[in-house]
Amino acid sequence: MLSPRLTPCLWFDDQAEEAATYYVEVFKNSRITAITRYSSAGQEFHHRPPGSVMVVSFELDGQSFTALNGGPIFKFNEAVSFQVNCKTQDEIEYYWERLGDGGDPKAQQCGWLKDKYGLSWQVVPEGMEEMLKDAESPGAQRAMDAMMRMKKIDMSELQRAYDGH
Repeated sequence: MLSPRLTPCLWFDDQAEEAATYYVEVFKNSRITAITRYSSAGQEFHHRPPGSVMVVSFELDGQSFTALNGGPIFKFNEAVSFQVNCKTQDEIEYYWERLGDGGDPKAQQCGWLKDKYGLSWQVVPEGMEEMLKDAESPGAQRAMDAMMRMKKIDMSELQRAYDGH
């Protein structure tokens, strides 16, 4: 099978398998595709016990990811996030609850949240960018103002603001 051209690699201290399993449970049509383990080769560099998990390859709804147990050197921050486009408010509710469970409640605004591993997600309605793309239109300004006051996006409230109701 041909590998995808782009695969995000997520750096974890030692939670790669746990995190991949969690994400696969959250997203439908998802699976772990491979687990690679550290060997004794290079142990003077990686300092991991032979047989411990090094890399977990997985797919979330068709998107390939890699999770690496690389140690505590790097941490996630808000400079990178993954956007979850939702068709309905029920989907927004589902992903908001599942991804936000155990995360940082202070890191929630405008559809953004941080999960229990520190990874940032944007849980947004499909088509929201269409509402906001014309920054000069009164509807876009009202929708932007409404969105800025939200943590979890409320699709009907956003639409009402856009429509001027």
